[in-house]
Amino acid sequence: MSGAARVDWVQRLARRRERLHRPELIVEGRLRRMVGLTLEADGCEAPVGSRCEIRGHGDHCVEAEVVGFANGRLYLMPTGSLHGVTPNARVLPREQALAANVGPDLLGRVLDGGGVPLDDGPPPEAPHRMPLAGRVINPLARAPIRQPLDVGIRAINALLTVGQGQRMGLFAGSGVGKSVLLGMMTRYTNADVVVVGLIGERGREVKEFIEDILGPEGLARAVVVAAPADTSPLMRMHGAMLATSIAEYFRDQGQRVLLLMDSLTRYAQAQREIGLAIGEPPATKGYPPSVFARLPQLVERAGNGRAGQGSITAFYTVLTEGDDQQDPVADSARAILDGHIVLSRALAESGHYPAIDIEASASRAMLNIVDRPQMEASHRLRRLFSTYRRNEDLINVGAYQQGSDPQVDEAIAYHEPIMRFLRQDVREAVSFGDAIAELHDLIGAEAGSELA
Repeated sequence: MSGAARVDWVQRLARRRERLHRPELIVEGRLRRMVGLTLEADGCEAPVGSRCEIRGHGDHCVEAEVVGFANGRLYLMPTGSLHGVTPNARVLPREQALAANVGPDLLGRVLDGGGVPLDDGPPPEAPHRMPLAGRVINPLARAPIRQPLDVGIRAINALLTVGQGQRMGLFAGSGVGKSVLLGMMTRYTNADVVVVGLIGERGREVKEFIEDILGPEGLARAVVVAAPADTSPLMRMHGAMLATSIAEYFRDQGQRVLLLMDSLTRYAQAQREIGLAIGEPPATKGYPPSVFARLPQLVERAGNGRAGQGSITAFYTVLTEGDDQQDPVADSARAILDGHIVLSRALAESGHYPAIDIEASASRAMLNIVDRPQMEASHRLRRLFSTYRRNEDLINVGAYQQGSDPQVDEAIAYHEPIMRFLRQDVREAVSFGDAIAELHDLIGAEAGSELA
């Protein structure tokens, strides 16, 4: 290295050390390129995940986040509109880490993905700060799932029992009643706090969900985070992370939290937009690998806390395009969740609500949280239901002769009572105890010992 080059290197190192000890001397960069929603800046350094301010003419300011870097340039993704951004605009890195302002005053409020109120109320008193990316909990320190959670839905309480701290997926296509089912669980679940994340949905549905489905009584103990489809992909991702951070705060206070995320698919699609915009190669059906890395990072934040803390029981809706259960996001979510509830379009079109397909649904924690009689009754009901479905075409066309198969005869006799058991009016709440009692009344005490 020549003498001049060594002097220049020493000077640059000294300037970098000075910036580390004096954050106010952060060197600003310049905006050099804009492609789609991606901005490229040079002349400054900032870690991935940090925020920058982009200032153009007339003090026009846009906030952005560092999502990558290459060849001495930073890749930035804006959190809002890019209107007014000019070439060579100033880029000012900010030292503050991404965090969520949380506190008990958030109950009853509606926030956007950045934590700004959408309900025209005053800024909430949120004196505590939680990292937006969450804190990792040692899996051995988490309390096990042992207590059932009453969600107020007969079919779920009796046949797909959910435990406190469990993470469930709600798999459904469009228009099969998932929003109505979420609203019922919001009102009827026996939880202390409800956190609702409306991520990437139509803006019209936000107000309808709050006023028609949630209602004033449900909103009083809930926090709603809304990042509709017209917001930037970064804001949609932040909305999901903010809702989870708020749920973590109340869990750490010893509360039983119900987290409803609608939808996990829109969160994955937002990450896909960001990944493709910065040049990440697509892998499975257009989804880059970072999507499948982000999903478990978000989902694993829910669940039981450490011993003595509360719990986050989470329901994530997963949109199955064309009712394809093998969609990449659906397949990945099924692998990382503790169970899945599948809504059937055929049942919805026949007027059967909630349209839960009990054959395709499962709760992985149910064996550890219910007693043996309930498990046996649940298995027997599933067997009767499945036997009828397998022979339904023969029964409907009159090709089946009664007496040909005792199991089919039994399934036919039980079919209508089972269908009445699985249906539930949207204004009706069925407690956990009532659901189990109705299950035993339907199946009878002589349920086969199928677990022996």
